[in-house]
Amino acid sequence: MTRRSVNGEGTGVNNIPPNGEHPGDTPVPKKDPDAPHGKVELKKKVTLLRGISIIIGTIIGAGIFISPKGILKNSGSVGMSLVVWIACGVLSLFGALSYAELGTSIKKSGGHYTYILEAFGPQMAFIRLWADIIAIRPAGLAVISLAFGQYILEPIFRPCGVPEIAIKLATSIGITSVMYLNSMSTSWTNRIQILLTFCKLLAIVIIIVPGLYMLFKGETKNFENAFEVSNIKLTGLPLAFYSGMYAYAGWFYLNFVTEEVENPEKTVPLAICISMAIVTSCYVLTNVAYYTVMSAEELLASQAVAVTFAEKTMGNFSVAVPVFVALSCFGTMNGCLFAFSRIFYVASREGHLPEVLSMIHVRRHTPLAAVIILYPMTVLQLFVGDIYSLLNFMSFLRWLFIGVAVLGLIYMRYTRPDMPRPFKVPLFIPAIFSFTCFFMVFLSLYSDPVNTGIGFAISLTGIPAYYIFIVFDRRPKWLQKGLGNTLPTYSFNRSVQIILEVIPAEH
Repeated sequence: MTRRSVNGEGTGVNNIPPNGEHPGDTPVPKKDPDAPHGKVELKKKVTLLRGISIIIGTIIGAGIFISPKGILKNSGSVGMSLVVWIACGVLSLFGALSYAELGTSIKKSGGHYTYILEAFGPQMAFIRLWADIIAIRPAGLAVISLAFGQYILEPIFRPCGVPEIAIKLATSIGITSVMYLNSMSTSWTNRIQILLTFCKLLAIVIIIVPGLYMLFKGETKNFENAFEVSNIKLTGLPLAFYSGMYAYAGWFYLNFVTEEVENPEKTVPLAICISMAIVTSCYVLTNVAYYTVMSAEELLASQAVAVTFAEKTMGNFSVAVPVFVALSCFGTMNGCLFAFSRIFYVASREGHLPEVLSMIHVRRHTPLAAVIILYPMTVLQLFVGDIYSLLNFMSFLRWLFIGVAVLGLIYMRYTRPDMPRPFKVPLFIPAIFSFTCFFMVFLSLYSDPVNTGIGFAISLTGIPAYYIFIVFDRRPKWLQKGLGNTLPTYSFNRSVQIILEVIPAEH
């Protein structure tokens, strides 16, 4: 028998509040899904706006403000450089659309790693993961963090140069703050990302508006003979495309967090298309603004193109440019770390990394261990490693494995024809993009065979690592007893689990 509360909800007769109040006087509290006693898992908190901010916020870093001259240098003319910017935007859109199909048909986080795992199996996926852990992710995060450290201090030390130790200390503070933010709250990480993305777009608008204003007033002398044939370097065009594709890299980061995206079948393709349209427009219009104010020779000679532009058009306001660049770098750091941690989270869940990396903080609902694993490696490379050499070794691997992942899309069209595909692209799109990726790998081998060879050698160490840490760790029980437990991962996982207050995610 039950009693009715004033709002008409049923309340059990024995459900008497501990303070002695009448049971009908206390409304039944609603369960908060994000409360500490709720289901411990990564919540679906990435909306369309947050997805767009992740993509734009990680694509647009410091390059467009500081040194967008690789394309101009290798293309040989103003007009051809703008053509390359547009073409690279279209090619990147092809890759993004391919990843939209992969992200909506394989609804797992992890990006490249997950798609290679699904298409070609665990060994190739582990080699990709191994290169990520030992070099690509820590070095990439350290480089963008160094740019943050330099430009956040530049207004303070003007007109003198910033001491190197000060840059590294500021960089360490930046990395620590990003790690803390990602460890504490997924919601606040996304909110900060949206804010920083708007700051980036504001900085670009501040460049575009005066540039286009001067262009419409008749400042067109730098566009005269823009396509002069004698200046175009056909041999340099592949390198110009390489620089352009690198500038657009980052469109794939939303696929790293697919499991946290609301309604991924619609959100992922829409966020990708909107983001690529915005980024391509911003890049092309920003370069048009630069060319309106500066000649090609001035742009190539400038150490910081946006600063030179601001000095010519805005006077003392140019002091604010380094601050905008630092905020842009911080946004890239935040978005990259948010995405990187999900690779380690998924790889741990697949048994390729220690189990503790796939555990969730009991109150914060963040993959705490997967977030902080990058911290010691990044700081170590920051102070003792030759980061730029490492990036030279490994940068081509990004395009190799992205090409393999998109090739996997084509492969699975034939091997898994019945896989649900809510978003499907024509086959010529992934075919063109994968060819572009492999062409860039070939270009790396041709132009810099030594560094590329070293990069291949580093990545191939993932093969023995796979057998040592994965295959050997799954050896038969009788062999474990004979050899002893040489990989005491259980004790390690349990100790870290207690210290970090993390538990296995509920699925």
